[in-house]
Amino acid sequence: MVWLRRCTHYLFIVVVAVNSTLLTINAGDYIFYTDWAWTSFVVFSISQTLMLIVGACYYLTFTGVPGTATYYALIMTVYTWIAKGAWFALGYPYDFIVTPVWLPSAMLLDLAYWATKKNKHSLILFGGVLVGMSLPLFNMVNLITVADPLETAFKYPRPTLPPYMTPIEPQVGKFYNSPVALGAGAGAVLACTFAALGCKLTTWTYRWMAAWSLSG
Repeated sequence: MVWLRRCTHYLFIVVVAVNSTLLTINAGDYIFYTDWAWTSFVVFSISQTLMLIVGACYYLTFTGVPGTATYYALIMTVYTWIAKGAWFALGYPYDFIVTPVWLPSAMLLDLAYWATKKNKHSLILFGGVLVGMSLPLFNMVNLITVADPLETAFKYPRPTLPPYMTPIEPQVGKFYNSPVALGAGAGAVLACTFAALGCKLTTWTYRWMAAWSLSG
């Protein structure tokens, strides 16, 4: 049983590597952001929130150790930097959405788990709300600190783009007045659901390991 648990732990690392790099690269596409601006900011913030919360809760409840969510976010950050470096070698900008926006939100998740004495339901409710409401805020701070997306777009032109992907005009300010508030509100609701899914994945994993051990 010990070796099975250990192998499952290593499997997490592989899953984190693949999913976080692929999803984060797509969610941080400067072309998409430049064209659709605030609309994209809301979508990206929510996608980043859900990507973080489901895996972090899975990992956190699997190990039962407060601090594991931050560790998960750190792994996401490192692998994303590596993947972004590979994209930079292909001609894409490196400095767009590469700062570790997940770390502060993951710390809040760990805090909720630790402060409620490892209560899973409090983790889902309080942790989900904290992550959902905080990540769009940190994401906006992130965008303020990186190069201007419009300037980046002129520096890295896209000569070939299918007509169906070309918007009529940039959608700045047309998707509600406050993208941070909209992303935080939607993220807080959805993050609780995905936090519950992460906890449920832990239950299913333990059941699978127990059944696999008995069958062997």
